[in-house]
Amino acid sequence: MPIRLCVFDAYGTLFDVAAAARSAAKEQGSEGWAARWPALSALWRRKQLEYTWLRAVAGAHVDFWQVTQDALDWAMEAEGLTDPALRQRLLDLYHELAAFPEVPSVLAALKERGLKLAILSNGAPDMLEAAANSARVAAQFDAILSVEAVGVFKPHCSVYGMVGTRFGLPPAEVAFVSSNCWDACAAAAFGFHAIWVNREGAPLDRLHGKPAKIVSDLGGLPALLT
Repeated sequence: MPIRLCVFDAYGTLFDVAAAARSAAKEQGSEGWAARWPALSALWRRKQLEYTWLRAVAGAHVDFWQVTQDALDWAMEAEGLTDPALRQRLLDLYHELAAFPEVPSVLAALKERGLKLAILSNGAPDMLEAAANSARVAAQFDAILSVEAVGVFKPHCSVYGMVGTRFGLPPAEVAFVSSNCWDACAAAAFGFHAIWVNREGAPLDRLHGKPAKIVSDLGGLPALLT
């Protein structure tokens, strides 16, 4: 079947999750911790993902904004950072994450080829709206879908089922693109044509599905789907 819809994960796929800490580290007054921004960012992201998985398994859902704050609090404590102003600045910047450089042109190319586009993300609706608007890509999407509609985080199958409910398409007509290998694997198991954006050159996760394609960034996506 031809691909009619391309669905993107948001954080780490379209939006650079390291941008908040990187930007804060460049600001005046950050000299005392700036050299540690990569470690802080990595810990923040790791805990953010871990907390979504643990809450999904435990049936203890909160929205992604709460998870993001909890993960940052853990990461800051781990790095010995206690400044409330820094915490608030990092959270503010998380609503303004930059898109990866290739994103605007890739989305435009896919739209020009007649594909529908959507986001399917753990993010809370207001977070996703803010990020898409800040990156100036919101107008390219036919839908921005948040897990808040089903009350559980990825990779629960009900999250991927939201796509068919919204667009009325079978999974075989949907390309799903994620920088999280576990997400791409789960989407493949659901029946999507899954593409893993392996920006870090990581090994393939050993899970219950396998992505159809692996790319290093989004630049070649239009050629893969059209």
